Amino acid sequence: MKDNLAYATTSASAVSSDADDAPDLPPKEFLRDLKRGLARPQKIISPKYFYDAQGSSLFDRICDLPEYYPTRTEMAILHKHAREIALHIGPHAEIIEFGSGSMDKVRVLLDALDRPRRYVPIDISESHLLDAAQRMRLAYPALEVEPLVADYTQVLVLPPDEPPQGRRMGFFPGSTLGNFEPQDALLFMQTCAKALAGGALILGVDLVKNPDLLHAAYNDAQGVTADFNRNVLVRANRELGASFQIDQFAHSAFYNAPYQRIEMHLVSTCQQTVSVGGATFRFSEGETLHTENSYKFTLDGLHQLALRAGFTPGQNWIDSDHTFCLLWLDAPPSRSHA
Repeated sequence: MKDNLAYATTSASAVSSDADDAPDLPPKEFLRDLKRGLARPQKIISPKYFYDAQGSSLFDRICDLPEYYPTRTEMAILHKHAREIALHIGPHAEIIEFGSGSMDKVRVLLDALDRPRRYVPIDISESHLLDAAQRMRLAYPALEVEPLVADYTQVLVLPPDEPPQGRRMGFFPGSTLGNFEPQDALLFMQTCAKALAGGALILGVDLVKNPDLLHAAYNDAQGVTADFNRNVLVRANRELGASFQIDQFAHSAFYNAPYQRIEMHLVSTCQQTVSVGGATFRFSEGETLHTENSYKFTLDGLHQLALRAGFTPGQNWIDSDHTFCLLWLDAPPSRSHA
């Protein structure tokens, strides 16, 4: 699970708007990806489809749960080191946030910055993005807020930075990088390195730790994570006319130690058949729909990934329990300065 609206364990589709945002347009990408995923021997769907308005709201609730340490830990790191990070960034910066969600963490950074110039939040959930962007405009009237509705796992066309003033900074908190498969994580980081050329990226990552802490974080006592996991089925029924019986799928999340990742699945509690877009798919009892991976990292592994993507690793900011890390990554020089 990500901590700021995450997407893409697979190289998935372009933007899929909420049903309420575009009621006359069939969500073709969602339908295509779901049918393809259900036809695989291990049924799978990209976690980016968690995030309609209801899914985004459920995730906001997860972030406040006592078991879910990543949000409060990363926020504590930001509060403790915001001034130091701001000095690294410099004045008149442009902040580009990948998967902006409710835009809570970036406020800590903005409050510490010297006259930030522009904020570009990128998110796939249009209604959630636009509502949050409007709140940001009210909170920061001197800041240019330019939301971009997009799937940032695809090729991005960022607003032109003309005339360039301060540094162009990427902000990718919440360990969302862990939702990518390793090769997709590398491709995404390479895309970021090109988009942020001449600037830098602040990356939030969840570190390898005691599996008991991980298990509790993804299996909360209130069952909010279970509702969040099943929301992808609720959304498929509503938007695609699918026939998932929601109460016949159980939430399952566990730590796969050899792969250093949490896996989230929906487990069929009986033998059943589901129809989606004119096709039928059989689930045997105990068969799963794999909805998400959340990889955990070591600092050495992160540095190697960053270097392969074209970044130069800089300073780390880590909590005292060594559970979470903010990492500064310098992007390669822009062509005009190469």
